Amino acid sequence: MGTVKPRGGEDPLTWTRLKELMDRPYYPKDVQRMKEREVLGLKQGNLSVMEYACKFNELSRFVPHQVSTEERRMDHFAQGLKGRIWSMIAGHTFDHFQDMYQRAVKIARVLDESENESHALSQGKRKMEPFRGGFRGGSNKQYKPN
Repeated sequence: MGTVKPRGGEDPLTWTRLKELMDRPYYPKDVQRMKEREVLGLKQGNLSVMEYACKFNELSRFVPHQVSTEERRMDHFAQGLKGRIWSMIAGHTFDHFQDMYQRAVKIARVLDESENESHALSQGKRKMEPFRGGFRGGSNKQYKPN
């Protein structure tokens, strides 16, 4: 990261240090700790992958040491994903967080589409199941040829 040229005897001002100095008056230590616990316990739950990623990115700024590398950031993000998405992500190696995120979004979309198709198929089968001597949605009278 870039630095600002220090004055004699001062430590260089890095971007990370500048952000810490800027946050200090607005985010007291107890609020920072609370946010830190929140991000470390963050789970996707009922959120979409996109909503989860937004929340993760928003809260990650409170734990820069926990997400200081792409690998650590990806580890924390993956741990909060839903089980099926996480299990499909876990078998892959990603160089960048963005690549992992895009894969997670795609997996979630495919899982949703698959679930919707399964639901539609099961609804169609129920309509065709016998119901008290006839079929659902139809008459219970039996057909008698003339």
